[in-house]
Amino acid sequence: MPSLQKVIDAIDMIDKQHLDIRTITMGISLLDCASEDVGRCCEKIYDKICHKAENLVQTGESIEREFGIPIVNKRISVTPVSLICQGDPRPIAKALDRAAKEMGVNFLGGYSALMHKGATLADERLLVSIPEVLSTTERLCSSVNVGSTRAGINMNAVREMGEIIKKTAALTADTDGLGCAKLVVFCNAVEDNPGAFCGVGEPECAINVGVSGPGVVKRALESVKGQPFDVVAETIKKTAFKITRVGQLVAQEASQRLNIPFGIVDLSLAPTPARGDS
Repeated sequence: MPSLQKVIDAIDMIDKQHLDIRTITMGISLLDCASEDVGRCCEKIYDKICHKAENLVQTGESIEREFGIPIVNKRISVTPVSLICQGDPRPIAKALDRAAKEMGVNFLGGYSALMHKGATLADERLLVSIPEVLSTTERLCSSVNVGSTRAGINMNAVREMGEIIKKTAALTADTDGLGCAKLVVFCNAVEDNPGAFCGVGEPECAINVGVSGPGVVKRALESVKGQPFDVVAETIKKTAFKITRVGQLVAQEASQRLNIPFGIVDLSLAPTPARGDS
């Protein structure tokens, strides 16, 4: 159990500085679900997700109640679909969305392709299906990695993604282009980004947590306004540690209760529309 002081510090940041746990994500490897029979592949994927994530949502909700820490989203991330499907990926998209609904999670990420150096036929098939898939599923999220520091930028993929984004926006125009809000174009995508996808170097299953803390950093910076740069830098470092510790608290609790390894804590400083949270 965490110390009382840690819980008090967390509640103070939540009440006064807009801190929240943006997501608690269960990463699940689907590499063992690959099959030449797409029907069998879908069946294995659905069964594995429902087995591994059976208690994810209720565990997140119990942590919220017990510690008073809001967890905005409960998510699942899976192996990039282009790595496990060499045929039509759309049936897999349906199976993933069905599993997400059954588990009660807000989103499931992993309808993804890694194209930073080049594209396989599976990558291309997945890419062209994105607009249709995001307009016909409810909780599925998609991402494409188009560049990396080592390989450079795949400009063909960048051009294609421009067209994909426009098509997705048009097909989801009746929901204010919601499909585009579930589509991310990455450069240097990491393997353990909470909610994006579960990378090939990840374990069979892991708990990752994303923390949102721009309001906390804003308050800290206001307290050292006009101070020397080294004081500002040290303040930011200590503040980031405090924010991350809240995420660690939630991740460790979830890991213990679900008996699944604790992966990473991801600190986001992206602003939200909330006053003071910028």
